[in-house]
Amino acid sequence: MEFIVNAWNALVQAISNALTSFGGVMRQFTYKDAIDILIVACIIYALIKLIRETRAAQLIKGIVIIAFAFVISSYLDLFMVTNLLDYFLQFTWIVLIIIFQPEIRSALEKMGRSKVGKKFSLNSFSASTERDRLQQQQRKCINVVVASAAEFQQKKTGALMVFERDTKLGEIVQTGTVLNAEPSVQLIGNIFFNKAPLHDGAMILRGGMVYAAGCILPLTHNDQVRAELGTRHRAALGMSEQSDAVIVVVSEETGQISVAVNGALKRDYTRETLSGELERLLLDAQPGAEEKKAHPSKKRGKEK
Repeated sequence: MEFIVNAWNALVQAISNALTSFGGVMRQFTYKDAIDILIVACIIYALIKLIRETRAAQLIKGIVIIAFAFVISSYLDLFMVTNLLDYFLQFTWIVLIIIFQPEIRSALEKMGRSKVGKKFSLNSFSASTERDRLQQQQRKCINVVVASAAEFQQKKTGALMVFERDTKLGEIVQTGTVLNAEPSVQLIGNIFFNKAPLHDGAMILRGGMVYAAGCILPLTHNDQVRAELGTRHRAALGMSEQSDAVIVVVSEETGQISVAVNGALKRDYTRETLSGELERLLLDAQPGAEEKKAHPSKKRGKEK
């Protein structure tokens, strides 16, 4: 009985001391501390959001396990193990930068494409007449791509068409052939004709023009993508993960039309729904509006 009373008194004393310490901290708490905590919380949230559902999450778990092993080995005075883990942890930040380079690059690109980043863009200072001209050209390009995709859907012709947005795709363009041609159904049909030399690559659309063709896109590294998805769809996903481009894919096997944007593949488009989707993504004046709306069908099936 005496043991229980002593334990209870110790618990009460510990709680009292904790509340006293907390009260002392709160008396010294200022608005600067609140701002400091808010910024750190936002950074931590952004990091968690960045690594969630990526390979980085598994790597972080591995690093946490190594850190835990370091603490245990230090406690048990395991000299060699402790020193080995200590050397590793000293260079962890360099290892993290190397391993998470794609994720870091993606995060910085998203910051640049944000509303704040757009305020520093030179494009934001262009004349309204030039913007109107570009929008008209883009609308014409969308109509041509939609008509071409509908034709490819009927003929089951494979196609991969990339609309460049704020992120410039110069590195991708260098892998193909520069055309810089006026868009037309005939031109796009010739590019993706199955005997044409450029049909296996992607077509890049820049500023409403067919800028390049036969380009090689990076494949997605998402391990959760279904094995049935073929190279075209994996390339479309990979390009959408590494840029803000909008990619239209037509399956050579089924003729199904899909759109990849922001690392997500939406499928089963008709001519009408594809037209509406591209206009919303490419002509909408509100950046980021595409995340607020969803396509009615997100089916997954066997594609090539």
